[in-house]
Amino acid sequence: MIFDAHAHYDDEEFDKDRDEVINEIKNNGVIGVLNCGSSMEGSLKSCDLAEKYDFFYAAVGIHPEYADKFNEDTLKEIEELAKKSKVKAIGEIGLDYYYEENPPREVQKEVFIKQMELAKKLKLPVIIHDRDAHKDTLEIIKRFPEVKGEIHCFSGSVEFARECLKLGYYLGFTGVVTFKNAKKVLEVVKEVPLDKMLVETDCPYMSPTPNRGKRNRSDYIEYIVEKIAEIKSDLPINVKEQTARNVRNLLNI
Repeated sequence: MIFDAHAHYDDEEFDKDRDEVINEIKNNGVIGVLNCGSSMEGSLKSCDLAEKYDFFYAAVGIHPEYADKFNEDTLKEIEELAKKSKVKAIGEIGLDYYYEENPPREVQKEVFIKQMELAKKLKLPVIIHDRDAHKDTLEIIKRFPEVKGEIHCFSGSVEFARECLKLGYYLGFTGVVTFKNAKKVLEVVKEVPLDKMLVETDCPYMSPTPNRGKRNRSDYIEYIVEKIAEIKSDLPINVKEQTARNVRNLLNI
């Protein structure tokens, strides 16, 4: 019953055994995967994966790390890709102020806004990357009340979570919830209603404990679900069913 709301099976980490891994996760109870583009190449590959595998869907967009590669032609290409039947969202888009070598903040914001405008035009949800940029992320998503989406790999405070929930956003939780030092995110999990949560891998990154440091994959969401169920005093099956329902609602599947 696992639906992975954010994965990168197009990543080179899967080049040697991609088909094998995807077949294994399907056999291990993964019923859906949203593969998210980070670059133009990643968006194209995400579409290919969605066409090849019946339980895969695609999000297309430009990650803030590549904001300086974005231009009007890129925007047109993303719009064309978004017309494919299995493209269900614009993403992964947003802001990343963590790495100094990332494009300037103003460039990132401009590219984020253009892709939010595209989502509004196409009536598609957005998958938002927000790292150390909570204030500017909130400011921008507030400009687009018609656009709904997910704050992927949520890393903000309880107060920021409340603001995102007011705007109708889902919050995505990764393997970080299983880490020993993850006090802040656990407070958010306690606060956020189950019907506004998504579970995701961001694979091949962010493997949950006990697989931390290894290549991540969608069936490892089992550990994330168990931790959320523990925090919520609920059953893992209920967490799986509700989060799968949530991602289907968001993506209109």
